[in-house]
Amino acid sequence: MAPLWLLLLPLLLWLLSSGFRYYVKMGFYYSWIMALAVPVIPVCLRRGRDVENMKVVRSVLQHIKNLYGIKLEVKGLENLDAKGPYVIISNHQSSLDLMGMMEILPDRCVAIAKKELMYAGTVGLVCWLAGIIFINRQKKSDAKSVMAEAAQTMLKENIRLWVFPEGTRNHDGNMLPFKRGAFHLAVQAQVPIIPVVFSSYNDFYNRAEKRFTSGKCTVKILPPLETRGLTTDDVPELTEKARDLLMATWNEISAPVLKLSGAK
Repeated sequence: MAPLWLLLLPLLLWLLSSGFRYYVKMGFYYSWIMALAVPVIPVCLRRGRDVENMKVVRSVLQHIKNLYGIKLEVKGLENLDAKGPYVIISNHQSSLDLMGMMEILPDRCVAIAKKELMYAGTVGLVCWLAGIIFINRQKKSDAKSVMAEAAQTMLKENIRLWVFPEGTRNHDGNMLPFKRGAFHLAVQAQVPIIPVVFSSYNDFYNRAEKRFTSGKCTVKILPPLETRGLTTDDVPELTEKARDLLMATWNEISAPVLKLSGAK
C-alpha cells in the first residue's frame, strides 16, 4: 500500500500550486479530446471523408467549455447566416480556440490546418474524416496549390472554410502579421470573408504565468467583407484592412479584461 503522503501529495499540489493545476488541466484537455475521438471515429467512418462529419465533431466537443467553467458570450451570430460559401478568419491565441470554434461553427464549415495535425492519433483521423484541409506550412508551393484547390472545392461543394491568417498560435494577444493565403483564396473564389474575434483569454488563461482558471470569453462575429470584383492586386490591401479590423475589435472586446489584469 502506498504511503499516505503519496496519496495526499497530488491534492496538496492542486491546492497550493497554480502551475500544477495548469499542467493537469491542459493535460486533461488534450487527453479528453483524444479520448472523445475514439467513439466518433466509427460514426464518421459510415460516411467516409465528408464535411457533414463536422456536425458530429461539433456536438461532441461543445461541452468542454462547461468542464472548465468557461462562459462564452457570442455577439453577431446572425452574420454567419450568409448563404453559400464564405471564408471565416479569426485570431489564434491557443488550442483553447477550439471551444469558441465549436460554439459557433456553421454547417458545412471546415478548418484549414497544419499538416502535422493529421498524424495526431485519433484526433488526426477524425480531422481527416471531417474534411479538414491540411497544408504544409514549410512548402509555400504546396500551400498555394492546396489553397487554389480549396477555392474550387468551396464553390463546387458549397463549403465554408475557417482560416487562422496568423498561421500559428499567438499567446500575447498582439496579432502576428497576417499571411495572405486566406485572402487569395476568398478573392479567387469571389466569396465573402467573415471576421471572427476571440477576446483575450487573460481572464482565465495565461501560458507564461501557468494559470488556467474559469472565466469569460467574448466571441464577436463581424459583418462580411465582400471580395466580389477584387483581384489579386487587391489582396495586400485587403489583408491589412482585415488585420486592422480584427485588432481593433480585439482591443474593444478585451479592454475590461486587459485593464483588470494590468496588461498593456
